[in-house]
Amino acid sequence: MKPSDSELKSKVRAYFAASPPEARRALNKLRELIRAAAPAATETWSYSIPAFRLDGKILVWYARWKNHTSLYPLIGEFRRANAAELAKYETSKGTIRFPLDKPIPAGLVKKIVKARATEIRAKSKSRAGKSAKKKKARA
Repeated sequence: MKPSDSELKSKVRAYFAASPPEARRALNKLRELIRAAAPAATETWSYSIPAFRLDGKILVWYARWKNHTSLYPLIGEFRRANAAELAKYETSKGTIRFPLDKPIPAGLVKKIVKARATEIRAKSKSRAGKSAKKKKARA
């Protein structure tokens, strides 16, 4: 059974409330930046952390840890195109980590979210085009 919007909001609220003040401020900043970069995205809960969904797909996840907050996924194409800017932060294959003792880089977060939104929408268009071709072939 799919959780209701109020259940999702309750999980996100509880996650924020269980966070130390410094992490909660960073999470709020990430959430604010994600919403600004993708106003059509809706908040959700996935893999036991807060996330945003766009066009039915997960746009990004964000989480708090002991010494940093993280934003997922960090897509390969974006990593290559923005290597110099990303070099300032600890990253792994699909994650960027923002230290709690430094400000969240607003411009970078917005660029990541917008790149991910573009990727989701491009894949949706590609799937729609393939589906239409299959329907024509069957007719």
